[in-house]
Amino acid sequence: MKQMEKEKKQTKNQEDEKRLEEKKQLAAVIIERLEKEYPDAGCTLDYNQAWKLLVSVRLAAQCTDARVNVVVQDLYQKFPDVKSLAEAGVDEIEEIVRPCGLGKSKARDISACMKILWEQYGGNVPDDFDKLLKLPGVGRKSANLIMGDVFGKPAIVTDTHCIRLVNRMGLVDQIKEPKKVEMALWAIIPPEKGSDFCHRLVYHGREVCTARTKPYCSRCCLADVCPKTGV
Repeated sequence: MKQMEKEKKQTKNQEDEKRLEEKKQLAAVIIERLEKEYPDAGCTLDYNQAWKLLVSVRLAAQCTDARVNVVVQDLYQKFPDVKSLAEAGVDEIEEIVRPCGLGKSKARDISACMKILWEQYGGNVPDDFDKLLKLPGVGRKSANLIMGDVFGKPAIVTDTHCIRLVNRMGLVDQIKEPKKVEMALWAIIPPEKGSDFCHRLVYHGREVCTARTKPYCSRCCLADVCPKTGV
């Protein structure tokens, strides 16, 4: 009986390794094609300093990046640096960011986050993933975005586009929880490719592999390799 269980376990491990290798090969093809399709893809949130990306990514929750890019112009005109934003009243911040939705909670998080940056980090954004996670309003998605875009370190940003597309493409198997998707992708995506790959998924998800309409598979650069799971 023990021998049979051992053989079953070995067989399963071999099958798992084979599936993982197949996913790595598929991922390599997808990455290469998306690089050609969207060579200049980058973060769609406008920023020129790390702390501004922190603010924008918090405002982007349940709001379009385009709207955030407009709203923050007024915010930065009134509060042009970390210190001034840290000293601002939460109600002052809320008044400006209200068009992004969830104004009260977002203003509270931005205020608390800027206070920590000013008091603990001299106004700088830490380049450590775990320290980023401790900042108010910063989750794994936001921390990965900062690590990849600001500091050029390996990152995988599992936003809604990423989760939808990698499931359709067969890179992950019916996984919806962001952290689990992230962990599954770390196993098959080369670390140096992760950040740009996720940015390209956003572009592809908006233009071709859409959520609110049927995806435009007929003009997709991945049509012949994508299993179109769930489509």
